[in-house]
Amino acid sequence: MAKGKDIRIRVILECTICVRKGLNKASKGISRYMTQKNRHNTPNRLELRKFCPYCYKHTIHGEITK
Repeated sequence: MAKGKDIRIRVILECTICVRKGLNKASKGISRYMTQKNRHNTPNRLELRKFCPYCYKHTIHGEITK
């Protein structure tokens, strides 16, 4: 019997540094990435180090709700 496709869900990762700074004139926006995670293996929020083009460095990107 085939498993349902709802085990892997799509999540949005958002830069935590840009969110704290807010949208000011120095920052053009907030960096966001889309990825997938396995709901059974990773039940808590996902945090990954990704490159933020607005901060010009690698920062922690945390999962946000839709």
